[in-house]
Amino acid sequence: MKNLLILVITVNLFLVVFTGFAYSKDVQVDMLNKRADGQKMVYSQDIINVKAGDTVTWLPATKGHNVEFISIPKGVKKIKKSKFNKKVSYKFETPGIYLYQCTPHKAMGMIGLVVVDGDVSNKDKIAKAKVLGKSKKKLKKLLGEI
Repeated sequence: MKNLLILVITVNLFLVVFTGFAYSKDVQVDMLNKRADGQKMVYSQDIINVKAGDTVTWLPATKGHNVEFISIPKGVKKIKKSKFNKKVSYKFETPGIYLYQCTPHKAMGMIGLVVVDGDVSNKDKIAKAKVLGKSKKKLKKLLGEI
């Protein structure tokens, strides 16, 4: 009986510890000069929906792009701006909306959103973020889609 109890506890601990890893995913986003839909200076996805624990990896499909977070949920430590033409990954742990841009193409509308756990509680903060040029109209459109 004691051995059975130890086995049940061991199996349950294993499931608790390792099921979180089994369900986390890695979403890949390309940094592009032009997307198939004709939009220029864009990320391959405008809105990325993930769960806490998931990772997003941005890939430099074309040269001259990076990822710079300009508005993040409260309590999240500042996320370092990526280098140009380099693959960068970030594991999202805190629910909320994250707004990012390509530094040299921000006025051209090269922005994107990551929404973690469907939490849009910081939507007003994101709407007030300082964006330039075409990014103003695009941000309004993207926020209307979430």
